[in-house]
Order: sequence, then C-alpha cells, then structure tokens
Amino acid sequence: MSSTPQVTPFDPSPANQQPIGVAVVGTGFGQKVHIPGFQAHPRTPVVAVYHRNIEKAQAIAQSQNIPYACDAITDIVSLKEVQAVSIATPPFLHYEMAKEVLQAGKHLLLEKPVTLNVDEAKELYFLAKSKGVIATVDFEFRFVPGWQLFSELLSQGYVGNKRLIRIDWLGSSRADASRPWNWYSQKDKGGGALGSLGSHTFDYINWLFGPVRRLSAHLTTAIPQRPDTNTGEFKPVNSDDTCMLMLELANGTPCQVSISAVVHAPRTHWLEVYGDRGTLVLGSENQKDYIHGFRVWASQPGKQLTEIEIPNRLIFPKNYADGRISAFLRVVDQWVRGIDQGEEIAPSLREGVYSQLLMDLSHESNMKSSWVDVPSLEEFLGVW
Repeated sequence: MSSTPQVTPFDPSPANQQPIGVAVVGTGFGQKVHIPGFQAHPRTPVVAVYHRNIEKAQAIAQSQNIPYACDAITDIVSLKEVQAVSIATPPFLHYEMAKEVLQAGKHLLLEKPVTLNVDEAKELYFLAKSKGVIATVDFEFRFVPGWQLFSELLSQGYVGNKRLIRIDWLGSSRADASRPWNWYSQKDKGGGALGSLGSHTFDYINWLFGPVRRLSAHLTTAIPQRPDTNTGEFKPVNSDDTCMLMLELANGTPCQVSISAVVHAPRTHWLEVYGDRGTLVLGSENQKDYIHGFRVWASQPGKQLTEIEIPNRLIFPKNYADGRISAFLRVVDQWVRGIDQGEEIAPSLREGVYSQLLMDLSHESNMKSSWVDVPSLEEFLGVW
C-alpha cells in the first residue's frame, strides 16, 4: 500500500558527499531530462554519455561538459569513473543494455517500461540482487507533490473502505496522424500507450491501492498507419494508442482505467477514489507538463468537494522549464539514498517487474477477450 517517499534534503555531512559518477545512455529523453537532472544533483556528476553514433555522442559531451563520449555499452561500463548508469533508450534496447550494466556491477536507473516482457524484467531483478547493486525505475509520479498528498490522505483512511476507483489518463501526444512512424508504432519494440502510460499507471495503482487480483483489457489503435519519413510511404501501426482496463484489486475494490494518447481531452490525468467515508480526487488540466499542475480535492458524504492545499514540505524546492526534471531529481535522491545505505529502495526493479507483469497480462487479456488472474508478486518471483 501507499507509503510516501522521503523528500527530506540530503545530510550535508562530509561522509555523505562522495560523488557517484553517472553515465547517461540514450540522448532523447536522456538529454532533455536525465543529463540536466543529474547535473543539478549535488552527488551525481555526469561523467560519460552514450550514443550509437560516436560523433553525436562527442557533440553532446562537448556541449554538456561531459568528460567521456562512447558508442558502446562495453566502453561505458569499463570506465572506472562510472559507478552508475542511467538508461533512457527505447524499450526494445533496455534488456541487453541493462544486463551488461548490472553484470559489470554498476548501479542502474532504468526508464519504463523496463523490458519487453516480464521474464526479462525478472531476470534483471535477480541479477541486480546477485551483484549487490541498487537498481531503480523512473516511476516519477511517486515523487510529485500532489500525488504525495493524495497518498498521505489515503494512508490516513480519509475515504474509509474503498468502493470504486476511476482513473483517466487522456492526452494528444499521438493524436496527429501525420506524426511519423517509428518504434512507438511497433508492438514488438515496446511501443504503444500501454507501455508508455500504462507502465506508470500500473505502478501507482500498486503504490497507492495495493496489488491486483485480476484484470480485463481492451486495446485499440485509432490511427492504423503513419508516414515513414525515410520513404514517404505509410507503414502499419500495430501498437495500441487507447487502452480500456478493468481491474479487481486484491481487496476486492473495482478499478476502472481509461488511457489514450490520441484524444484532445480537457482533463488530462484524473484519479477519483470513492469510499464509505469520503471521496478523494487528484487531477491536472496541464496539457503541456504532465508533472506540474496536479491538485487534490476531498469531500465527505453530503459535503461539497473542496480543494486541499499541498503543504510546503511536499512542494518541489525548485521548478525547471521542463517540469519532468523536478520529479526526476527526487527519483535520483531516492536512488542515491539506496546506494548510500546499500539497500533496495522503492521504486526498484521489483516494482518494474510488477508493472511489466500487469502489462503482459493486459496483452493476454486483450488477445483472449477475457479476464485473467494476476499472481502475487511474491508468487511470481518465488520469494516470500
């Protein structure tokens, strides 16, 4: 169940000032969020960057004042200055890259979805444990102020016994049919709204409400082809862009989830929890920044829904032009704490495995047009 991650500042004592040299692998999201995020953190200097094109890697390294540029993961993990690696490449590259990083005994920060299937995720989880390294996943909603307040109110029993949970995550990032065909258009590359948005959703459902007992999924594709910029021809899209999910939680609570990347909706991301003692609502209408803009409302039976102010202790100490950096910095904080303490922290690859398990079962449910049972994570991992 939900437990709000720590947001206290780092201990400034000299014993806690050892830098952790980080290599950033992937220069799309990695260049926009990971590099500036690590560079803004007092403990995580970026010492190396990877791109499959060495000239591009060198150009990024020079522009960002990064000492090393590499075009091979083997070169990255062989650098003695690198103690940790963040991977922000497309999903189909995650498994092999993460495996090489972990085998080299380096700490790992991995973007979601962690792999293409749950067996790969499970293998990485046990590999990290066997190597004694700390691996985390960028499930950043756990660290957003409004979400943390929402978590606290749930933990305090504000709604009482939950009777219904509704989640809508509706956006237009893929609504333009002229947006080019790429890996996101391909199911076997890890593309689609379920991997992009559902991976987050499954994690925060587990974080806020607990495990899932069974689920039913219906996945559709509204835009069945997109133009290939190399040839000008249209290519088929076989990844989903809209997901309708019904979940039954382990405690019996029904949960309805609607996810789409192809709609122009006035409300982008909304969670509603209805219980016998009260109602909690978390939502954002911010179309341009999926991190900032979340507010929390609450009401008791017969009372008007009222906004609850987010306490200063949860507010980001600094906002960035790209709001994702603010949340990412807190993910890095948690990761560094785990490295300092030598202990697995949440979200770890364990949470990544569970999110991937639910995604795999959603694909199975969609294919069978039926409900599927969800094993407990302990049962699936074989650990108790």
